[in-house]
Amino acid sequence: MISGRPPSNPPPATTSDGRKLQNPPQIKAWFPLKLNTEGKREATCVAVVVAAELLEASTARWRDTGGNGGWDVSLGYHPRVSLLGPSGPLGKVAGSSSLGCLDPENFKDFKLIKRQQLSHNVAKFTFELPTPTSVLGLPIGQHLSCRGKDSQGEEVIKPYTPTTLDSDVGCFELVIKMYPQGRMSHHFREMRVDDYLSVKGPKGRFRYQPGEVRAFGMIAGGSGITPMFQVARAILENPKDMTNVHLIYANVTYEDILLKEELDSLVSNYPGRFNGYYVLNQPPEVWDGGIGFVSRETIQTHCPAPASDIKILRCGPPPMNKAMAGHLDALGYSPEMQFQF
Repeated sequence: MISGRPPSNPPPATTSDGRKLQNPPQIKAWFPLKLNTEGKREATCVAVVVAAELLEASTARWRDTGGNGGWDVSLGYHPRVSLLGPSGPLGKVAGSSSLGCLDPENFKDFKLIKRQQLSHNVAKFTFELPTPTSVLGLPIGQHLSCRGKDSQGEEVIKPYTPTTLDSDVGCFELVIKMYPQGRMSHHFREMRVDDYLSVKGPKGRFRYQPGEVRAFGMIAGGSGITPMFQVARAILENPKDMTNVHLIYANVTYEDILLKEELDSLVSNYPGRFNGYYVLNQPPEVWDGGIGFVSRETIQTHCPAPASDIKILRCGPPPMNKAMAGHLDALGYSPEMQFQF
């Protein structure tokens, strides 16, 4: 263990235009998480900073350089501020809250480092973050605004939800279904390794606190599975979160099911915690899931019943969202029990 504690005052805080913060943050608590014995001693910490402009947990790294150590700090959800240390800011430590690499006001470019074709019209795109320890910094249930050009060269912006979490460092992934007439689909279809994608965020109204409900029901259609998968993964991988998740996922054909392997892994890895039910409009000859469209009976069977401590999330094509809202209202789910991405 490191002897003693790091100094209580971090380096000066400055904005991106060089302006000093009026009330510099002060580190109120730190918790050693990791030691690096290669070279100088090093402890990764979670630091709570409090200032007029900042009320978020941040990550910090204390580097022992023989009596002249210093903090490397990355602030929480404040895109225009950085604490400058001898080695620059660090990415987030798992379990902490940090700014990450996003800017909610300005687009930033991220390089495509891998493209994996999953089916004839679906691909997984992996984008590189600035360092191997960087995190995207996207809160659970939030999405990104992605900017590209359509087949006519016109700018197009569309929301997408990564399938990765902030526990996945160094990169983020988007699973994209590319539609023949989709304007942003054209941009992704044309992307090649080493191309850049312009991204802005976080975006979205969804806010999740672990344990805020006893159970989630999720009704997804097509590419609407991506926010559901993100939320489900975050819940299930948090050992302190006992929330149960019940998913209904609708598609036209079996080949249209996105993230099926990952969803099936959640079912097997978290028995009793995660339940998934697939519905297909055009099922194969051998099929034990639902057939047709998601009905009221399907929701009654596979989602938690209306209660003050449950919530139903839905995300799909507009006609499906409208139909599901009607079913949920008829089944007695109040507006407070529903959320549409």
